Amino acid sequence: MMNQSTHQKPHAILFPYPLQGHVIPFVNLAIKLATNGFTITFINTQSIHQQISNAGRSNINDNESNDLFLGARKSGLDIRDVSIYDGFSVDFDRSLNHDEFFEGIMNDFVFHVDEVVGKLMLSNPSPNILIADTFYVWSSTIAKKYNLVNVSYWTEPALVFSVYYHMDLLKQNGHYDCIENKREDIINYIPGVKAIKPTDLPSYLQSNDTNMVVNRIIKRAFKEVKNVDFIICNTVQELEPETITALQKYHSIYAIGPIFSPGFTNTSVSTSLWSESNCTNWLDAKPHGSVLYISFGSYAHTNKETIVEIACGLMVSEVNFIWVLRPDIVSSEESDYLPIGYEDSIKDRGLIVPWCCQTAVISHPAVGGFLTHCGWNSIMESIWCSVPFICFPLLTDQFTNRKLVVDDWKIGINLRDEGSISRDEVAEKVKFLMKGKEAGEMKQRVKKIKKELEDGLAINGSSQVNFTKFMGDLESILQLNHIAK
Repeated sequence: MMNQSTHQKPHAILFPYPLQGHVIPFVNLAIKLATNGFTITFINTQSIHQQISNAGRSNINDNESNDLFLGARKSGLDIRDVSIYDGFSVDFDRSLNHDEFFEGIMNDFVFHVDEVVGKLMLSNPSPNILIADTFYVWSSTIAKKYNLVNVSYWTEPALVFSVYYHMDLLKQNGHYDCIENKREDIINYIPGVKAIKPTDLPSYLQSNDTNMVVNRIIKRAFKEVKNVDFIICNTVQELEPETITALQKYHSIYAIGPIFSPGFTNTSVSTSLWSESNCTNWLDAKPHGSVLYISFGSYAHTNKETIVEIACGLMVSEVNFIWVLRPDIVSSEESDYLPIGYEDSIKDRGLIVPWCCQTAVISHPAVGGFLTHCGWNSIMESIWCSVPFICFPLLTDQFTNRKLVVDDWKIGINLRDEGSISRDEVAEKVKFLMKGKEAGEMKQRVKKIKKELEDGLAINGSSQVNFTKFMGDLESILQLNHIAK
């Protein structure tokens, strides 16, 4: 716990990126810091705040659902819930109008941030730390104006951070942002990264259109991150030792993950953007390890043909499954994408829900495999539950995360090896993971990786040691700032 006798109590403003996959690790970090004596002001966009509040109304009364951290404060943690206007109306479809939304987040959002932080400086205790998502491009501007220690929180693996950090190197070597003759050979020159194929780069670095809004955000964000005081990363030193060591030559970077909710499945803070279906009774009736869990996360989209091929492949496989199918998985404008009569044909062994509590499902003994889009939270949570993977990356860091799971750690298989998805290949891969004898070795390897996560979080483990060092280094800067005042 941080020593508070020599200076003002630490008060951190936390700014997650407005996507559920970023909000979850930020909430878990908020709880971890508050447990160590911090005051936290947690700032969601009004849109994210309303979605979470609406999703939680089926479980708690309306007044409580508007304050996302009320339960945490009742347990004695000083976490304050603030929402911020993001420049768009709450009913604006941010998914359908992706580019327009993120253009606004990149260029105009900082003015709303400045206004909110300026008001927060009058609170007691006044903030002295800014912890912003690495993808925000304004952290140095705000931190300097209000004399805040500038901490960047990276919610993905260190490998993805390193690839983005070395975009200029990729460009110099002809693997990114090339007008012609773009190289397709193995990339072996990024410090701390032994070798990576261009097809394993994040999707935005594989694109030939490098002027897309997300590419411009990444470019600005990774120029910005070079100015921060500290970088904390939601990974484990033992999982990515060479990559983290190489990055530490440039910056104060601390691998402090995985940062889970203290109860893992039971949290006092809701982070779900949709109302959750309870799958427990259904799972209780299934044999141990017999259920495949399928989810493509909270953000990514795919097409109707892919959904149909997966659906038919699951039917052919004869494996029990729970499939999370968001209403907008194809698009916000199309919700009728399953074959006619499909749910009736699989009702004895398949359960399709619009959303659920993922940690509650994958930690259930009946679940034996996870068909995933390879979001980083999903990977960490599934490893924690010793559940192996079938990997189907859709965009952004998911392609690079797949490399870690399948090629490096060998705790998963690819849903498709090349080309488009076919129902026959889906059925074959599902049966291999859930029923194949060879999958037993993979399940043993997942348990070994889980042990590395457990060891990292132990009292003298790497993540706990790194977290303690981060706290100490943070305190040193706060003391210097206090003296300077």
